[in-house]
Amino acid sequence: MLKIPFLGEVSPSENQPLPPKMGRLDGLSAQQNKDDSILTWTDVMDKSIKTSTSIERSVNSDADEDPSQSTSDDGNKPNSEENKYKEMIFGEDALKIPHSAPYCLGRPIRRGHFNISQNYSLHQVLEDLRTIWNWMLTEKLHINPKDRHLYSAILVLGETFDNREMKEMLSIVLCDLGFSTAVVHQEALAAAFGNGLSTACVVNIGAQVTQVVCVEDGVALPHTALALPYGGDDISRCLLWVQQRHRTWPNFKTDPMKKPIDMLMLNKIKEGYSQIRSGSYDAVSVVHSYEHEKSVGHQKTRLSALSVPPMGLLYPRLLIPEEFPPPPRPWFQDCDDMLEDTWQTNDGLSGNGGLGAWDSYQMLPTRVKKFDNIGLVEAIVSSVLSTGRVDLQRKLFCSIQLVGGAASTTGLAPVLEQRVLNTIPSNQPVEKVEVLQSRRNPLFIPWKGGVILGVLDTTRDAWIHREDWIKNGVHVGSGRKYKDSYFLQSQLMCYYNS
Repeated sequence: MLKIPFLGEVSPSENQPLPPKMGRLDGLSAQQNKDDSILTWTDVMDKSIKTSTSIERSVNSDADEDPSQSTSDDGNKPNSEENKYKEMIFGEDALKIPHSAPYCLGRPIRRGHFNISQNYSLHQVLEDLRTIWNWMLTEKLHINPKDRHLYSAILVLGETFDNREMKEMLSIVLCDLGFSTAVVHQEALAAAFGNGLSTACVVNIGAQVTQVVCVEDGVALPHTALALPYGGDDISRCLLWVQQRHRTWPNFKTDPMKKPIDMLMLNKIKEGYSQIRSGSYDAVSVVHSYEHEKSVGHQKTRLSALSVPPMGLLYPRLLIPEEFPPPPRPWFQDCDDMLEDTWQTNDGLSGNGGLGAWDSYQMLPTRVKKFDNIGLVEAIVSSVLSTGRVDLQRKLFCSIQLVGGAASTTGLAPVLEQRVLNTIPSNQPVEKVEVLQSRRNPLFIPWKGGVILGVLDTTRDAWIHREDWIKNGVHVGSGRKYKDSYFLQSQLMCYYNS
């Protein structure tokens, strides 16, 4: 069941049950080197061949027709080729669409939440998310929609998602996509299991959000969860800003906010050349210009101060603010939470006291805490010390695990070890800090851990069945609404109080 074909592999035929070439379980390629190749524009035209009616009738009526006569008919009535725009484009190809093409780019998830705004409704976000998952299941994994009732789904979600967002995604998986059962697992817990650990301080450096969560004996501690609103994309934008500041960037109109293909190019440069080391660090790279759709310009240049952008993880003020910040989230409140006896703040008052839903999150012990101005070192120290037990703190400081794309940055681990040790208060009996080396690519560790959690016997009771979800988890007449839930914790809760 774990033999996964490459994403570009041709679907197997009836006589050949498995593709000839199988991918590694963690999705790693044999070599990962610096890539200066040119990104090609996505072909947005869907070419369909229209056959003349007479030819179709001739082929269907008489299969033994003379080949010379068929050739003559083809010459008299040639096939016509019709060009039209593709209805939808998915994945990385959607980020390489030419500017003049009549497409609207949708990002259902942004900064760890649904990307809901006045111009992007909740209904549209859910529809786009369902469409993306359906395309991936059909086109990449070759799972027929009629056969999905034979499959179960594992949702590995970050700690930033609100419980209402979890409910909506579960409804998509079970009701819209048609899976028979599903289970929700926390990303930090899956990352720990993916690296063979039961106790660790998991630091997940994503593209737009960094999460710090402590895991003890296979259970994520909710009061230790921290969310930092920056990630790999912010490092890429900082890389561009630093080069423009030093006047080493070519005279290209590079705008990662308006042209997604420029962000892809910046991410490739960041992944290949950015690293943390003492002193100045320069490198020679090929920078491409995607101003003109017909021709892609390029120029070899020396990039300077390449150790500055990744240091933004430690000093967030280095990361320039986003030009288009996420909108406020007044819808964030889940009204069903007030049906629970646990909807209480620390001061004994029910509800949120008239504050915004996001402002009241820090008063709830089971909610993820959100900070804007602290660095990664302070977040790790704060998360571990919040456990309150000296023996567990020592174990966690010696079991720091880095996951996510930016976790592969050269030199990040030793810098974290040194600075975390120096930041720990002197009254804490901690003498050693260690960042554990990942056994595989940090980008795929949570996925691997989700596979492990899915086959454990201890999680069998947490599986949510499609019929039970529709019957007990959704109010009649209200569409997608999970019944009487307070917080969906991955390893313990599924549907309850039904």
